[in-house]
Amino acid sequence: MAPIKAEPKAKPLASKKNKPQAKAKIPLAQRRKARTLIVQALYQWYLSKSDPLEIEAQFHEQNGGKIDWEYFSEVFLEIPKQQEALDKHISPLLDRELNSLDPVERALLYLGTFELASRIDIPYRVVINECVELAKTFGATDGHKYINGVLDKLAKSLRSVELSSK
Repeated sequence: MAPIKAEPKAKPLASKKNKPQAKAKIPLAQRRKARTLIVQALYQWYLSKSDPLEIEAQFHEQNGGKIDWEYFSEVFLEIPKQQEALDKHISPLLDRELNSLDPVERALLYLGTFELASRIDIPYRVVINECVELAKTFGATDGHKYINGVLDKLAKSLRSVELSSK
């Protein structure tokens, strides 16, 4: 009788719930739509003084399609909470009082400042470009130039490490 060979131990099957799931990459178009809605929601919040949670719910209800809703909610709900800190970043760079800014410009500056300060995963050039493009869509005739100038100055202080590596 032939000796019985021991079978090699089988490796345990990795279960799907034990593997760390990589976060799915959100298409740029969905992030861009989220930014567009953030500017509109900030505009509404600034003019109506409504509760941001109510505005968020309204935007979710009224807007369908492929939108980065996680990003929308994170950024839109955080900006009103950080308004004072954002004002302190923006005010020294303005040629007028913050309260005298057009509500669209103000919304764009809040978005850009928040992203520059809190979302270092987004390159500063992307932040500035996205806000400039939104200013061309929603802002006054040359409002995009003003937004570009303020955010460019702000990037020098908030993203100095990123700028120095370029």
